[in-house]
Amino acid sequence: MLQYWLNWKTLITLIAMLIISGTIFYSNYLANKIKLDEKIKIEQWAEAVKSNASNQLTDNNLSGRILSENSQDIPIIVVTEKGVLLDSRNVDSTRLSDPSYLKRKIDYFKSLHTPIEWKNPLDTTQKNIVYYGESRLLNEVRYYPIVQLIIVGLFLFFLIIAQHTAFKNNQNQLWVGMAKETAHQLGTPVSSLQGWIEMLRTIPSNEKIVNEIEKDSNRLLLITDRFSKIGSIPTLEVTNLCAQIEQMIDYIKKRSGGNVAFELNCTEQNLEPKLSPALFDWAIENLLKNALDAMEGKGKITLQIKKISKLIYIDIIDTGKGIARKNFDTVFKPGFTTKKRGWGLGLTLTKRIIEQYHKGKIFILNSHIGKGTTFRIILPG
Repeated sequence: MLQYWLNWKTLITLIAMLIISGTIFYSNYLANKIKLDEKIKIEQWAEAVKSNASNQLTDNNLSGRILSENSQDIPIIVVTEKGVLLDSRNVDSTRLSDPSYLKRKIDYFKSLHTPIEWKNPLDTTQKNIVYYGESRLLNEVRYYPIVQLIIVGLFLFFLIIAQHTAFKNNQNQLWVGMAKETAHQLGTPVSSLQGWIEMLRTIPSNEKIVNEIEKDSNRLLLITDRFSKIGSIPTLEVTNLCAQIEQMIDYIKKRSGGNVAFELNCTEQNLEPKLSPALFDWAIENLLKNALDAMEGKGKITLQIKKISKLIYIDIIDTGKGIARKNFDTVFKPGFTTKKRGWGLGLTLTKRIIEQYHKGKIFILNSHIGKGTTFRIILPG
């Protein structure tokens, strides 16, 4: 599915780049053609002005028509060699009386085209200079590819967002389906186990064995309940956070061996955010097991809980082998694992539980290779 999405993304991007490249090439071709045509028109206009210097011709003769037609849309400024304004076309004439504005316009036109110089037939000692800019049509053709690039870019952006959203939705549906199917498959054998436990209770001297089996059965019930909640909107209830985490530490401590020390620091004992106890325990359990694996059965795990303003901060600190900075985000993605066994879903589930179900945040606060890692959870208080 991921490979299919990436192939389509690459194909669409390639097609868009070809369209944009072709458009830019053709637009540049048209712009250069229009630019050359406008240069010829301005040269013709300058010749017409020179032949019409007596100002006696009308638009009915050849020079008059050239004057009228060739300057319809092209901005033109005509000055003497001393900078005295003689004529202008398609320029804001009300501002040309301002010398600074006139100079800026001339400098801008000069940066676009080489000015045309000609001698005034009525005063051969005076040289006039024609500065001209670009027509509206030329500007539209020149900037059209940029507009198109922006439009295509926005289209690709929204297309990628839509594709990514669809992919994430498919992933979520797969997660939910797997979780609920797992809960369903576990339900039947767990129910049978509970029935067998009740039968074993009737046999004398089986109390110790029955109690241990019952603990494992209850554990399976808890796992089934956790999986059944994936994909559903969990019921959040006011929970004593420190007490809840302490229970999970006690559970993990019994299964960690004697070479791992645990420490819980709560700045406030009465922190009571809204939690789904079953799912939140699952998230903490995953983090503690992850810390145990990183320490390889020896070290210290510290949990620090504090409230700042309206947010609760939970730091899980281990003295394990650490995580490379390049993997800070990768560790939360499905399939990432450094262990020989496992699917690499523990931290992915933890992130989903904290961020989607409890509206919090989870991330690696810091990590140093060979020294340990700190995971931070932020919950609304």
